Amino acid sequence: MDDRIEDLRERRERADKGGGDDRIAAQHEKGKLTARERIDYFLDDGTFHEFDQFRTHRNHTFGMEEQQLPGDGVVTGYGEVNARKTFVFAHDFTVFGGSLGEVFAEKVCKVMDKAMDVGAPVVGLNDSAGARIQEGVASLGGFADIFRRNTEASGVIPQISAIMGPCAGGAVYSPAITDFTFMVKDTSHMFITGPNVVETVTGEEVSFEELGGAVTHTATSGVAHFAEESEEAALDGIARLLSYLPANNVEDPPRVEPWDDPERADESLTRVVPDAPRKPYDMHAVIDGVVDEGSFFEVHANFAKNIVVGFARLDGHSIGVVANNPRVNAGTLDIESSQKAARFVRFCDAFNIPILTFEDVPGFMPGTDQEHNGIIRHGAKLLYAFSEATVPLLTVITRKAYGGAYCVMSSKHIGGDVNYAWPTAEIAVMGPKGAVNVLYREELEAADDTDAHRQELIDEYREEFANPYTAADRGFVDDVIEPTETRARLIDDLAMLKGKRSDQPDKKHGNIPI
Repeated sequence: MDDRIEDLRERRERADKGGGDDRIAAQHEKGKLTARERIDYFLDDGTFHEFDQFRTHRNHTFGMEEQQLPGDGVVTGYGEVNARKTFVFAHDFTVFGGSLGEVFAEKVCKVMDKAMDVGAPVVGLNDSAGARIQEGVASLGGFADIFRRNTEASGVIPQISAIMGPCAGGAVYSPAITDFTFMVKDTSHMFITGPNVVETVTGEEVSFEELGGAVTHTATSGVAHFAEESEEAALDGIARLLSYLPANNVEDPPRVEPWDDPERADESLTRVVPDAPRKPYDMHAVIDGVVDEGSFFEVHANFAKNIVVGFARLDGHSIGVVANNPRVNAGTLDIESSQKAARFVRFCDAFNIPILTFEDVPGFMPGTDQEHNGIIRHGAKLLYAFSEATVPLLTVITRKAYGGAYCVMSSKHIGGDVNYAWPTAEIAVMGPKGAVNVLYREELEAADDTDAHRQELIDEYREEFANPYTAADRGFVDDVIEPTETRARLIDDLAMLKGKRSDQPDKKHGNIPI
């Protein structure tokens, strides 16, 4: 028995080495951790349980039978993150460049299946050259098996991807299906075709970073949600993100012991919204003044900045936050912001996370570029997302709520449970200036002093219509409240809505305007 135990220990030691010391050193020279180092850093100490450590590929072509490395390029298993069960797989770039073959895919599928069986999140740490060419169509089939599981798990368990090296070709589609994607600046890249192919086909010269780096995908394409300075920062970010999420779609999101006074009345909120209706302000100040101190965790911070989304806590309860940001493009809704917010709303709804909306929106972005690229279709995605949501929906109108954009932003009409307005709110079909130009066009043309008369009419319109009280009279907002009351009222409302139930018509699924 002693000999066999010693043999087992030697096999484990070989498996722990991956592709060997030289390749581990090469990984470190690139500023990257190995697959096992990433898992060790990410999971709570001593909690990792590995699956399939001794599996090897079955390929006997191109001399592959002479290269049998245990684990076959991916480390899989489960452990705990902040004492909560989490499944993980990590590509091992020291073994065949982390390329995916048939056995590799089977290992990933096994860990995903087990995560679904027990209802726990799955985190993928991607660092792969893509499909293993030596295995041909078997590697492509392996990718497709993973994609299918990503799709089946969507909305059932949280799926989070970290890109910690190359991710190219078919390999990019699994992260694209998952809920959130982290990237590491300078060392991670995602693209369908690399710079060399792009230059060959189109003649365009582009660097790896420009084509598919972390900044590109978090600020321009929106493919990724977070761009971190280091791998450790990315893993810390994933751990923080998981702290807001339930383990699966039948559990409530976790509550932490609250540290902030639920009755706190932040006086600075009374000064956030400027008196001048066109003057910008930063909606982050409103969010920070209402949610538990220091709890806001922004998602997609560098993409479509005219809308803000992220997670926060109210009296320790996890919530999702969606907010127009008047500091960027006046907070208008455009194609990218509609897509960004719609996907976030649908995620929160899938995982029972209440949504708090802060609204200051003058409308949808005008222009031929927006119209020709489908603002109607893309704006409808956000309308659809809020309309189908069954989680508690809380809305606070801080200033402008004009036209169709008023309807879209979690209004009472599409299912808002509790809708408030601050005294600074302006709820109308359009802004006073635009309304006056339409309503009084002939009168203005005949006026001696057109500008003075227009301003007089604008002031009259604002007094009569561009305020929260007409909507309050109709019950479209439940109350007009002082900004300092907002936090306490929302905490009480969240407790009131805890038992909310919503019966939906029987159907396979809706047809969102993709």
